[in-house]
Amino acid sequence: MADAARPALAGSDASRMHEVYDAWPRIAAEEYEKGKEGGESAGGAADGARHVVFAGMGGSGAVGDTLAAVMSRTGVHVDVVKGYLLPRTAGPGSLVVATSVSGNTEETLSVLAAARGAGCRTVSFSDGGRMEEYCRGNGMPHVGVAGRHSPRASYAAFLYGMLGALGPSLPVREGDVRESISEMGRLAARIASRAPGGGANPAVELARWIAGPAVVYYPWGLRAAAVRLKNSLQENAKIHAMVEDVIEACHNGIVAWGAGAGGTHRPVMVRGADDHPKTKERWEILREFFGEEGIGYHTVYSPGGGILTKVAGLVYLFDYASMYRAALSGIDPTPVRAIDFVKERLARRALGSRQWAHGDLNPGSSPCKGDVMTDLDHEPGRAPRKNPFKL
Repeated sequence: MADAARPALAGSDASRMHEVYDAWPRIAAEEYEKGKEGGESAGGAADGARHVVFAGMGGSGAVGDTLAAVMSRTGVHVDVVKGYLLPRTAGPGSLVVATSVSGNTEETLSVLAAARGAGCRTVSFSDGGRMEEYCRGNGMPHVGVAGRHSPRASYAAFLYGMLGALGPSLPVREGDVRESISEMGRLAARIASRAPGGGANPAVELARWIAGPAVVYYPWGLRAAAVRLKNSLQENAKIHAMVEDVIEACHNGIVAWGAGAGGTHRPVMVRGADDHPKTKERWEILREFFGEEGIGYHTVYSPGGGILTKVAGLVYLFDYASMYRAALSGIDPTPVRAIDFVKERLARRALGSRQWAHGDLNPGSSPCKGDVMTDLDHEPGRAPRKNPFKL
């Protein structure tokens, strides 16, 4: 019988996305092993790279955010691209890691094509689609990872599949990976829909607090987790949310609380288990400010362990919180009508002109899963290149 304090997810979650979340610890372990076994083409891809670009949008982009956080303490320069353009600093010494769950994300495909043109090393991850076709056709490394339900629900599969495939190329020890999977399992016992009732469920507690627009404060090292909370609330719970670096916010953002925002907006403090002493000092001052202003807030602490454990654990907690928030509001978390609208309009424009952005549309072809493929080149003075995604 369900815990009376825990919202039942089955009633609002028509496509049963929560069952994928329940299985995240198992999925993570399985895909990590599959990645190690089947990622020969990606092995060594990052060896010697002094510049790594993670390209991806939405749920796929969240994986890049996490891996960028993992690499933040290395001497490797890391860029995260969520758009069409490859950084001008990318070249033969750079590695571009392109991720698209569907394999048909136009922005990521554009970056991948630009990376090939710039002589970058590349490795791509998708569940088939145009990305796999393009990589196979051009002799570029590609690793297949099976998507689960939706890009956002596929986070665990892709993160750990990529960690397994990239292996020693990334500064992540196998022990750190297994530590993070174990922590995910411990969290599942407290927050998953099938978890035994009776104990405290931090995902439900957070969901109940976020009854209005969320303002998420984070320390720099946990930015990936904070952005994921924002995105999950927007997609799953259909609630507006924003993120603020706690140090920077003390120079501008907190002024807005004096304008009466405390009545509707819900502050959330995402604190690390071992934040820098100056960050801890700022948290305490912010708490004092909220106390004097009579503004409520909710605090979430990361798990202990390495940065991968911290971020992946928080993402799991936050995604479940967004699912419980959706259930509390009687909202089906799966539909994303606004995103579908954008994709449909992009497809209509492409089909209406009978061409992809810089190349003729092959008659009879159509966008896969509502995505539009382009190879955009916005650099002034450079002649447009033939679209590599033309069939």
